[in-house]
Amino acid sequence: MNVRTPRDPLLPLFPLFPLLVAPLRARPGLLLRLILWSLVEAVPALLAGHLVARAVDHGFAAGHPLRGLGWLALMGLGVFAGAWGTRQAYPLLARVVEPFRDDLVRRVAAGALHQAVAGQPVDASGVSRLTLQVEMVREAYAGVLMVVRGFLLTVGGALLGMVFLAPSVLPLVLPPLLAGLGLFLALLRRMAGAQRDVIVADERVAEAAGAACAAARDITACGAEDGVRARLAERIDAQAAAARRLAVLMPARVLCLAVAGWLPLLLLLVAAPGLRSGGLTTGAVLGAATYVTGGLQPAVRSLIQGLGGSGLRLAVALRRILEAHPLPAPPPAPSTRPRASASARPAHDVVLTAVTFAYGAHAAPVLRDLDLTVPEGAHLAVVGPSGIGKSTLAGLICGTLRPDRGRILVAGRPPAALSPADRSAVRVLVPQEAYVFSGGLMENLCLLRPDAGEDEVTAAVAAVGAAPLVTRLGGLGAQVDPAALSSGERQQIALARAYLSPAPLVVLDEATCHLDPAAEARAEEAFARRPGSLVVIAHRISSALRARHVLVLDGDRAVGGAHHEVLRRSLLYRDLVGHWSDEAPPEAPPDGAAGDDPGAPAARGGTVRATLPRSRS
Repeated sequence: MNVRTPRDPLLPLFPLFPLLVAPLRARPGLLLRLILWSLVEAVPALLAGHLVARAVDHGFAAGHPLRGLGWLALMGLGVFAGAWGTRQAYPLLARVVEPFRDDLVRRVAAGALHQAVAGQPVDASGVSRLTLQVEMVREAYAGVLMVVRGFLLTVGGALLGMVFLAPSVLPLVLPPLLAGLGLFLALLRRMAGAQRDVIVADERVAEAAGAACAAARDITACGAEDGVRARLAERIDAQAAAARRLAVLMPARVLCLAVAGWLPLLLLLVAAPGLRSGGLTTGAVLGAATYVTGGLQPAVRSLIQGLGGSGLRLAVALRRILEAHPLPAPPPAPSTRPRASASARPAHDVVLTAVTFAYGAHAAPVLRDLDLTVPEGAHLAVVGPSGIGKSTLAGLICGTLRPDRGRILVAGRPPAALSPADRSAVRVLVPQEAYVFSGGLMENLCLLRPDAGEDEVTAAVAAVGAAPLVTRLGGLGAQVDPAALSSGERQQIALARAYLSPAPLVVLDEATCHLDPAAEARAEEAFARRPGSLVVIAHRISSALRARHVLVLDGDRAVGGAHHEVLRRSLLYRDLVGHWSDEAPPEAPPDGAAGDDPGAPAARGGTVRATLPRSRS
């Protein structure tokens, strides 16, 4: 099994440059301090050759060894100054690298959550990206910053020192330096492809091993151990082959170092007699050699080793992360058209047209050809047996699931096609297992409306009946530990958060199942009084009795309408509410009949219609 190498692996990496420099550009003060300390670090590279030349010409060669030792002592002080600059630069680089790593973690985690919420198959290699590759990028990014910064400072200082000390040696140093670096950049293309093969092979081994571990019992039961073992061995062999190809290319870096680092010294030594006869002093020749051996050569070695190792890992791993989780599209430019008046805005109706959804290509549809209209301002309760599709309907309305067929519009737009920010502005979903994060209680409550004032938050908390909980926790300024809260307490916080949201549509997917009946009634009545629409996936039948409209899902049949209408037309609904009401419903109409209310027809089989009348009272 071979892993294909991109035709030009470096070309797609060039767009990564703005992403890599963005952490520096976002912190100009930090960048300025880093530059200043880097200049201090470059002192030895700038002065070393000059001090050696003076120590030789004005000290040892002139018969003054103590004076020569004094110049060398100054060079030692310069080394200490450079070390101090390095010590100050490292913490500054850490303040750049760690936020960069945090951004990558957020990107990978958000991408995996988006796949899971959207019902897409979650890529098993995402675990590898979140752990191995993100940490690889963090370490490599730090290494590349240090290597590139050190190379530029050291080589720049050494070349500048040569200009002032002995400009005639530059033609001996610059051509091989540039040739060696050019050769290395050409080799980097091949190395980038080989490094990418290694990472892809690692991901495929992780996928195969994870799948085998997850299905170990079935594999043993079916006697398929040999086949699975062979496929896994094939992936491991491919991984080893990719590693060998990369290992073969790595020694070629020595040739680049020889050309860029050692050839200038060789040319300088060969040309030394001619330089001396041309008027260059012995100290100047030794100073130039010091610039080459103590400045250029170590800097080139560090650059080749750093970019050939950390640089390749950084570029290839970062590219793999961005391929799986691409950068978000830039927000559209603000429209110059005048904003529509409130009376002209589209109604926030929920419209489902011939919607069919199944969990898998070969699974029976949970919903089939469902037509449903929930007008703005409606209060709808959805009831039915467990597993009939109530939570699926909530996910379709909210855009966390996409229909296999049909169309869904919320306020005239498909919810699944909206950006997360636009989707949050249209609807808010409170699931059965409420999400509360560690941090401030106020932050939890204002998650969907960060600009809410304390009075508004207090009113929302009181409306849904969460005021005693807030008092027990220590007020709005308290810190929240989700593990210390009960399921019902987490639901109360999530309900207050949803109540405070500006979204005109609220969907409660059994969001009160952990509350007692009185607390559930108070919360639902608060949302019913809240401006906008309310859809309740009912946990108790009392939720349906409080709603203005009811939708009963019963296999291939759906009945919608007012409470008394659904009582008359749905045998299942009469069974559900029979012990709650003494009302004797009239005889149900024949199957497929629409009943007296033409606005709430029901049908069997292919097309099901459940249209709710528009009402606010």
